[in-house]
Amino acid sequence: MRFRRVGVRPLFHIAKGFFVLIGTLEPLITPIIESNDVELYDMEFVKEGGSRILRLFIDKEGGVDLNDCERVSRAVSAVLDEHDPIDSAYRLQVGSPGIERRIVKPEHFRRYVGHKVTVKLFAPHSPEEPNAAESVTTGRKKFTGILSGYGEGGKITLEDEDGQVWNFTQKQVSACRLVVDVIQGRNSSNG
Repeated sequence: MRFRRVGVRPLFHIAKGFFVLIGTLEPLITPIIESNDVELYDMEFVKEGGSRILRLFIDKEGGVDLNDCERVSRAVSAVLDEHDPIDSAYRLQVGSPGIERRIVKPEHFRRYVGHKVTVKLFAPHSPEEPNAAESVTTGRKKFTGILSGYGEGGKITLEDEDGQVWNFTQKQVSACRLVVDVIQGRNSSNG
């Protein structure tokens, strides 16, 4: 079996010692999900409390509701039962990625340019290029600001509240999430 990559994100997740080849599941379930007028935003396979869980995060313009989740769950469950791509017992969960959703795929980064995010790094910040504007190693692993760019090679640009511009590569990022500040009843996540 061959593993393929899309962008810089491998098509499998490593979660608590379990490997699931997302590349096998994604082409199997994506057409089913899209036929229900939603998109597959992300998926994960985790072990929680002794149970294995396949989580599908779906989305659409305006957000998903319980009916969307139920409809997709039934349709995907039927396909998974028929093809049986996972060789162990698991539970299927279908839900929204949430308002403070993870940003994982290149298309997620592109979609949320201009929005407020929190970026966590695997190791304390050290610039890719020693002569870059932020050439001092800060020792920080967490940054919050406006995602101001996503470019070739997974280059992420973030501008913090002090106007400092930070550059990371996607491979340096352990987690990235949208941040929603609710101020006087409005969502300020997009500026």
